[in-house]
Parts: sequence; C-alpha cells; structure tokens
Amino acid sequence: MSNTVPKGWCRLNLPDVCYFQEGPGLRNWQYTTSGYPFINIRCIKDGYLDLSNVQYISSDEANQKYKHFFLNEGDYVLSSSGTLGRMAKIRKKDLPLMLNTSVIRFRSSDDKTLYHDYLPHYLQSQVFVNQIAEESQGSAQVNFGPTHLKLVECTLPPVPEQQKIAAILSSVDDVIEKTRAQIDKLKDLKTGIMQELLTKGIGSDGVPHTEFKDSPVGRIPVSWRVAKLAQVTKVVDSLHQTPTFANDGFPMIRVSDIKPGKVNTERAFKVSQEVFNQFTKNHKPQKSDLLMSRVGSYGVCCYLNRDIDVCLGQNTVVIIPDRIDSLFLYHSIYSEAVQNQIEFEVAGSGYKSLSLASIRSLSIPLPPDDEQKQIADILVSIDDQIEVKNRKLKAVSNAKKALMQDLLTGKVRVNIDQKESAVA
Repeated sequence: MSNTVPKGWCRLNLPDVCYFQEGPGLRNWQYTTSGYPFINIRCIKDGYLDLSNVQYISSDEANQKYKHFFLNEGDYVLSSSGTLGRMAKIRKKDLPLMLNTSVIRFRSSDDKTLYHDYLPHYLQSQVFVNQIAEESQGSAQVNFGPTHLKLVECTLPPVPEQQKIAAILSSVDDVIEKTRAQIDKLKDLKTGIMQELLTKGIGSDGVPHTEFKDSPVGRIPVSWRVAKLAQVTKVVDSLHQTPTFANDGFPMIRVSDIKPGKVNTERAFKVSQEVFNQFTKNHKPQKSDLLMSRVGSYGVCCYLNRDIDVCLGQNTVVIIPDRIDSLFLYHSIYSEAVQNQIEFEVAGSGYKSLSLASIRSLSIPLPPDDEQKQIADILVSIDDQIEVKNRKLKAVSNAKKALMQDLLTGKVRVNIDQKESAVA
C-alpha cells in the first residue's frame, strides 16, 4: 500500500470506521426445508441477491442461537471465499435473512468518517482487494475473514467527496443494472419463443401449422419428422489421451472452454503443432460445426461461427451437421425436449457423463429445410441483440473499474462544489 495520502484524505484502520461480521458456519444437519432463511455464496450475484438458492434452519433455532446474525436492511454482504468480491446490498424485500459462513456483512460504524454508500465501492476496489490478497498469501484458495479485515488500512477522502464519488459510481451501477435487466429480458423472450418455434413452427407463406401429431419429442406439426442425431450429423469423438501442453501454440478446447453459444479460446491451454496434428487427425473443427462437452458440465454446446485453428481435448465431441441446418440444430439441442433426453441419459449415474452412443441417439425435431432456416434466423436475431447488450455491459464494467481506480485512490479528484456529478 502506498504511503502517499492525497491532500485532505486520512488513513484509518478499517475496524475503526466499519462494522463487519462473518456468518456462524451452519452444519448440514441443521438445515431444514423451511423456517428461517440464510444466504450462502451462491446467493450473491453481481450487485444483488438470488434468493432462489436460499437455505433454511428452523425458526426456533435461529431465534434462540443466531439472532445476532440476522441481516438488516442496508447491510452490504461480500463473498469471502472462492470467487472473492461478489457483493450485494440487503433490501427490505430480502428480509428476513441470516448470515452463514464465507459471507461477511459490512456497514459503516462512523458516518462522520465513512459514508455508508461509499463503503461498497471501497470494498470492491483494487486497493482493498490487494490488501486482502496480501494477507491471504499461503492459502491454497484465497479467502479472508475478520482476522484479515482487522489488518486492513483504508485511505478515505472527506465525507462530502465520498458522497460525490459514491453518486458517480452509483450512476454507472444503474447503467450496469439496467443493461443486465435488458439481457435477462431478452433471454426470457428467447426461451419462450424457442419453445414455441421448436414445437409449433412457423408454417409456410405466413400460414401457421394447424395439424399436429405426437412424437418422441412431444407434439409437433404433421409435416415435421423426428430424426436421430446420427441420421443428420456425424459425431466425432476426441482422442482419449492426455496431451502435453505448451506455453504457446494451438488452443485445445476442453470441457471448461465450451460455453453455451460460443467457445472460449482466451484461456484455453496450448499444444504444439505435433500434438495439434495428432488431435485433429480424425477431424479438425471448422465453421458451422458444433462442439459439445460429455463429462462434468455435460451437454453444453457451442456453435463455431468462423474457421479457427483449434483441436478438441478429452471428454468433448464435435457434431458435424449434414442434413440439417447448423443453427437450427444448435438451438434444438437446447430445447426442453432434447435437454430432457440428455438428463435422462445421465440420471442415476454417480459419474455424470454422456456416452457417444447417447449423443448419437438423441431425437431431434426436423421441419422442412426452409422452415429450419427461418426458425434459426429468428433465434439468431435475439442472440445478436443479447450479444450487443453483453458487449455494452463489458464496456461499462471495464470503464467503471478504471473510474474506481482513479477516484478511490485520489488520482482524480471530484468537484464537490457542483450539484451534478463532475470529475475535476
């Protein structure tokens, strides 16, 4: 931490201006199906709580033993293990709610020195994160608790400057939150439209289908048929070998690199030309191919929208469309009917994996060629809108990180004399 303190700022120990408390570490045998809700790390998203993941202990036990862990409106909760720095503000509608381990709550204990709404920005700043990382050195997994927090020093501007900084960063947070809401709305729209299109179709010449029949994938238009994946594609398995990785070379796509919709090559491990040639001997992935994971996060599928020099690692397959539109197939795999088949194939298995035979035997709804393309075009247009919003979200989030670095270190000072947010 730099010894330089910006003019007018003060350096204080975090415990002198901030109250913090970690959860009690509840045990599995205490959990109940209803009662008093408590949060875990999975509940904390970027800026909000997802209470669909909430768990419970009995209300009697909560009130008798853990009342001092009950959360209050306005508390900030921060993940302290695994993925650090996820934060959410407790809202009135979230209550009643209780802390658990690996989650720490914070609130200002001295509003004359630490403005409460400045606190969350500080706790997500690089200045704070760097101190926590330094105090957590030597741990296999970075985590922190009250012991580490007691050693943290914070450099704070005067409260009026804190208020202006908080207002500026909160306005950026509003843009981020609205963009996320737009993305979620588009995803919900796509889910509804996809279910409709992949069961009822769009008909021809603007005339919707009126006659339907039962099939292995549910009710479908009479003019459609059902095909096994092996009948309309070629499914090529990856080599069942552990490669030698290199510092540079060609990306090898593993299960963790396959994301819904697209492949992530940025963090992919690299292999040499020799290993690349070996792993592409049967087939080199190319534009319009689909890649799918078989183990762990089984059934995750992505579509290659360009030619790219990659090879497939273990536990993945490439699906090469033949007598089916590539994009229609991609969306069909994520349909409720096909996903149910995938879940059925791995049900009851301790080691969750999809066999090559299971993938080839998946039943796919098959409209006429022109209808496949029309359905795919509609769904791709929504994907394109989501991608535009995602790019905006990434740009605004990156801009906020840079702004935080400037404002929370005093590199850039705000003008507290103006009513509107301004950076001097």
